[in-house]
Amino acid sequence: MNKRFSVGYGLVTGVILGVLLSVSVGVFADRNDGASETLPVEDLRRFTDVYMRIKRNYVTEVEDHDLLDNAIKGMLSGLDPHSAYLDEQEFRDLQVGTSGEFGGLGIEVGMEDGFIKVIAPIDDTPASRAGIRAGDLIIRLDDTAVKGMSLSDAVNKMRGKRGTDITLTIMREGVEGPQRITITRDIIQVQSVRSEQLEPGFGYVRVTNFQSRTARDLVRAVEDLKEDVPLQGLVLDLRNNPGGVLNGAVGVSDAFLDSGLIVYTEGRLQESQFRYTASPGDVADGVPMVVLVNEGSASASEIVAGALQDHKRAVVMGTPTFGKGSVQTILPLAQETAIKLTTARYFTPDGRSIQAEGIQPDIRIEPVSVTRTEDNGPSLNEASLERHLEGSIDNGAFGNGAESDDTDETDEEPLAQRDFGLYEALNLLKGLAIMGARP
Repeated sequence: MNKRFSVGYGLVTGVILGVLLSVSVGVFADRNDGASETLPVEDLRRFTDVYMRIKRNYVTEVEDHDLLDNAIKGMLSGLDPHSAYLDEQEFRDLQVGTSGEFGGLGIEVGMEDGFIKVIAPIDDTPASRAGIRAGDLIIRLDDTAVKGMSLSDAVNKMRGKRGTDITLTIMREGVEGPQRITITRDIIQVQSVRSEQLEPGFGYVRVTNFQSRTARDLVRAVEDLKEDVPLQGLVLDLRNNPGGVLNGAVGVSDAFLDSGLIVYTEGRLQESQFRYTASPGDVADGVPMVVLVNEGSASASEIVAGALQDHKRAVVMGTPTFGKGSVQTILPLAQETAIKLTTARYFTPDGRSIQAEGIQPDIRIEPVSVTRTEDNGPSLNEASLERHLEGSIDNGAFGNGAESDDTDETDEEPLAQRDFGLYEALNLLKGLAIMGARP
């Protein structure tokens, strides 16, 4: 190193170190928890050393702005899979996404071992129609390897103009070798709540993700179900629900609870600690409920399942949930950027941590495929025997040997084949309704 560069290097290093120290002092001075912090002067000096070596020795010239942006991204990505730096575009996308309309594939993702892991595809989106499943590991985006790519960069690459294609190379548990799936991008307009009558008196409400308006839409859906016939049971389907807005989850839980704690958070700072309690009123009027969950149920959906389970308001059925029980706070920065920082953990009313544990179902149902067996002809029973005795004297002494016709004349796919988990939930609700009706 020549003398002139050495002088310049020391000057720049001193300036950068001085700025970092002044910022650090300002940050620590703002702390109100009484904690004593020692400034890592040697580590900050090491940072400036690396910074200047890149500036001098990298194969091409690098802008200061890019280096510092990458340093910030590295600091956050090294903390946990959910903390991240949001540039201007990502910050705007986040704000639009929580409103219910955004562009892309319709897929909720996270990081796992350097790869992109699918938390859940959103219903009726390009990703779900293409067959993407919760738990899939994305290893390539088109011809670009995902390993070493940040989550935000991967999400940006998956986004694009409506009508354009992207090929995802995925690894799926139980399937040998990688699979290539081509998906056409589209504008994602998520209707977070849909409902239907499974059978007279037994309602079904599906929540695909939690938005600011989800609780209001759910209450309206349940009220509509109650208009036709009185409810005897209700299924709340949270399978493959990746989460969303916390207030949406609290509102949905509150809709079915008369009182008590819904969820609470614990963090280092006082402002990270919250307790949410239910207000009087149950939109379902206390009828039996089943909550369906699976490994794609994450974050806000785990809050709802945990709250209804702890209060014995619903039976949780399915497979263990994803286990994303941390709170991310959006902290806006200058120039319309922000950081998404993990600041607390969620706990259910009974004090169970959701983080890395998930919600364990009361009744476990493994995902299975049900097929109808071939019809072997009419079954043999007492009523099919010639000259059988009738069950009621008023109907005559003997039957005419006629066989009952139990053939289903509809072409609709049976519920057990279409959705075995929902079929089992409906059967459980029927049993609970029968037991509740008996004196």
